[in-house]
Amino acid sequence: MVMSAIKETIAPHGGQLINRIATAAEKAEFMAQADSLPRVTLDRRATSDLVMIAIGGFSPLQGFMEQKDYENVVDNMRLVNGIPWSVPVTLSVSEEVADPLKEGSWVRLDDPNGKFIGILELTQKYHYSKAHEATHVYRTDEDKHPGVKVVYEQGPVNLAGPVWLLERDAHPLFPKYQIDPAESRASFIERGWSTVVGFQTRNPIHRAHEYIIKCALEIVDGLFLHPLVGATKSDDIPADVRMRCYEIMMENYFPQQRVILAINPSAMRYAGPREAIFHALIRKNYGCTHFIVGRDHAGVGDYYGTYDAQHIFDQFEPEELGITPLKFEHAFYCTRTEQMATSKTSPSKKEERIHLSGTKVREMLRRGELPPPQFSRPKVAAELARAMKISS
Repeated sequence: MVMSAIKETIAPHGGQLINRIATAAEKAEFMAQADSLPRVTLDRRATSDLVMIAIGGFSPLQGFMEQKDYENVVDNMRLVNGIPWSVPVTLSVSEEVADPLKEGSWVRLDDPNGKFIGILELTQKYHYSKAHEATHVYRTDEDKHPGVKVVYEQGPVNLAGPVWLLERDAHPLFPKYQIDPAESRASFIERGWSTVVGFQTRNPIHRAHEYIIKCALEIVDGLFLHPLVGATKSDDIPADVRMRCYEIMMENYFPQQRVILAINPSAMRYAGPREAIFHALIRKNYGCTHFIVGRDHAGVGDYYGTYDAQHIFDQFEPEELGITPLKFEHAFYCTRTEQMATSKTSPSKKEERIHLSGTKVREMLRRGELPPPQFSRPKVAAELARAMKISS
């Protein structure tokens, strides 16, 4: 197949893949002024957001949101220009940090370790309501919700404007799986994939995941297996453990020629339905035409209805989002048929169904129990057990 004859089947969100990685000349100019610029130290989430903006994962965003975009996203899930966008992307700081900063100036952005990694062209600084953001984006004002807790703990002033990432460093843990949107799009073209389904998870892969992934693979050309490795809750399984589990699945249980495993460097918000839209748009920017939305996508606790993350897609016209959600019911292990199924495919009764979840797997591991084969593939379960013993 001739590569030049193959064209991308899906445009980035907003029509253009954003690139905010500094050129050599821009970097030299920024570095020359590094010591004279005011500094803002980013936390882990803001660092991930800077990277995602720069590589085009958050296209059409070119920087942290100005007030009008921020308010419209919080209230209406749209940017001011009408483009759907469901989660605010902001840089929040304290009054003490914000006060001396002047709009129209450059601000040096350092990572949590104090390394100079980016530049913000400060176009605006503004106050916002944390409670309003919490109740609209997360559907609760309870600070025990991990996403709300982050909002309440961050500064009361948002800094806005275009950003530059000085350079794209290799990921410290997973350099071979660092595939940015321009590269994933090129890879899909090279493989001749015109339809690609993206899969998102922050949990170790279990049998229910495998089932819905393979169902999706039946109707598309390829799978973009894209686990999140940015900031997550402290009780989530560490990213390196989860990645080893994905490698085991790739080596033993997936058709390797039809799957690409890559890392998603963004941070979790735990915003449930809104984050399902957010995750779909990110995968659209990576070149996916379809996106798997399962039970309680990006949820936490009991804050969201079981299928709210699927229903929210109905609030948009399909062409507005530009990526097709594949909505799956809650998968379980059916003891009658001795295989994975959903209520659409299984004749079993409630007592014949073993429901799986990342939460249950984590609870079993903490008790020192090995997840049974109905939960996890034995090799995956062994890896999880080994890692949990090491960490405990």
